[in-house]
Amino acid sequence: MQRLFRKRIVLGVGGGIAAYKSAELVRRLRDQGAEVRVVMTRAGCEFITPLTLQALSGHPVGLDLLDPAAEAAMGHIELARWADLVLIAPATADLMARLAQGVANDLLTTLVLATDAPVALAPAMNQAMWRDPATQANAQLLEQRGMRLFGPGVGSQACGDTGAGRMLEAEELAQRAADCFQAGLLDGVRVLITAGPTREAIDPVRYITNHSSGKMGFALAEAAAEAGAQVTLVCGPVHLPTPQRVQRIDVSSARDMLAACEAAMPCELLIAAAAVADYRPQVVASHKLKKDPTREDGLLLQLVRNPDILATLAGRSDRPFSVGFAAETENLLDYASRKLRDKNLDLIVANDVANPNIGFNSEDNAITVIDRQLQPTAFAQTSKGKIARQLIAFIADRLQRA
Repeated sequence: MQRLFRKRIVLGVGGGIAAYKSAELVRRLRDQGAEVRVVMTRAGCEFITPLTLQALSGHPVGLDLLDPAAEAAMGHIELARWADLVLIAPATADLMARLAQGVANDLLTTLVLATDAPVALAPAMNQAMWRDPATQANAQLLEQRGMRLFGPGVGSQACGDTGAGRMLEAEELAQRAADCFQAGLLDGVRVLITAGPTREAIDPVRYITNHSSGKMGFALAEAAAEAGAQVTLVCGPVHLPTPQRVQRIDVSSARDMLAACEAAMPCELLIAAAAVADYRPQVVASHKLKKDPTREDGLLLQLVRNPDILATLAGRSDRPFSVGFAAETENLLDYASRKLRDKNLDLIVANDVANPNIGFNSEDNAITVIDRQLQPTAFAQTSKGKIARQLIAFIADRLQRA
């Protein structure tokens, strides 16, 4: 269940008596480390109060599509982007029918249409309603479109009937939610990931660095571990917690990072997400440099080239499948394609860091992956955690083909 740690789950609550189980489900998800935001249909509010689910989730409950306060920031779109998983429990016959038809007449159905996160439904209805050909056709259509059905279970129902149609219990739904997160894609694969900036010392108190936060590399490490890989994360100076099941090695300079990476070899997959300084001062002063009041022309630093970590590792006789990053402010795809060829890479991830919404230190990202045939594959803007899982799935597929 560690796969739910720090995952963002939107829990949709439809209008059925099984909505009382949603309160326990929120608790189960949060106990496993997930962040939960609840969206209710108006019918759902007849069975359990929004206040209850707000208290359990720690967030206001979404109710109205046309909420002036939320829609000032396009709240339904923000929730759609925020979610790593949309889980609707209970999913009533009416709600499944509206989803099958692509209806978007409330906050929950609109969010489902707008999200690129996986969507899972926990059907809950009378056994006759579940058996009805219309409901069965809707369930089949929703599965064909990629939605997952969790259940329904079989047993006694609130109406007194017995049969299929019960919503699964909260513990099982939480387990199935955890199973949505890519287990097995990289089972046993040794993955080396670099992340963050490097610092190149000028003197004991000053250094050259860049704005990289390390968030993308750390998200990739978490996603790779979630997918079953044995992950070694070599990172420059960052302020981020170590993902679970990841071996972390902290370094400072580019030469430190190269040494740590070479010590971590061999591996089957290299993902070089670090923003490594291309140059370092030729001489590092042993004491803090003082301002010279007799000089008005400034301080001249002689810089020398740092080792190219990615090209060095991708050029080894035991080279891994090698994925690089190109953080550029202009001519993004051209520069990225050139870097892919020059460094002998299998894939390169092009990232426009001139855009403040997806650049250094941002929570979101939007990328284009280029392969050896110079074919681009674009990933739309979303959270770095979600981009990381999409990218790991893409890389795992290419690795299996290599």
